[in-house]
Amino acid sequence: MTQSHDSAHQPHPLTAEFPMPTSTSLASAYQNLYLAATGADDVRLRLGNPANLPRPWIPASCTERRLRAELWSWLDDVATWLNEQYTWDPAAGMIPPCWPHHPHLVNELAVLADQRRRAALDLTSSSLEEWHRYCLPNFYSRLQARMRTGCDEKHTPWPAQPRHDRHRRQTGQRLDAFNNDLTALDTTGDSDRAGEPGPTLRLATDNGETVDPH
Repeated sequence: MTQSHDSAHQPHPLTAEFPMPTSTSLASAYQNLYLAATGADDVRLRLGNPANLPRPWIPASCTERRLRAELWSWLDDVATWLNEQYTWDPAAGMIPPCWPHHPHLVNELAVLADQRRRAALDLTSSSLEEWHRYCLPNFYSRLQARMRTGCDEKHTPWPAQPRHDRHRRQTGQRLDAFNNDLTALDTTGDSDRAGEPGPTLRLATDNGETVDPH
């Protein structure tokens, strides 16, 4: 009893600091984005097309291996921090440990983390209030709506997989519909172009091949 009483009164911080992205490549990516927006002309020219810069809030844009690894480590820290600092009742929403296996959580967590990072850099509390008022509650609402209790005890395979597979199998039928529309456009469009055969639409598969509806 005494040991429990003593441990309850051990000095400890009441809150934990948000884990900022301080690792080398991740910090550099954010610095380049900042310079692309605010830097001198010669600096922006050296950075190249800003559309090609990796954006940590879009994980798929981070294609360099070290940057990607640092991003995953940071997002995992953020997920742990959120669960510790903002979750009292797990029924109210808790990021599951299998979050990397859920693309919707990967994409949403990246945005939520970036918004919190930006709020931490603000010189007023306005951005953080917006994050608390809108970003965080909306994230948890979508988390509950999509996950429900699917991964409470263990990771649950994607329930929508069969429908997604059927969607992929019917690519040829969608291509037929698209190309029929293009053919109709060729015959009913501009009089100078009417009757001219247009290009045939093809859709790419995961392995880079194209699907011919015929």
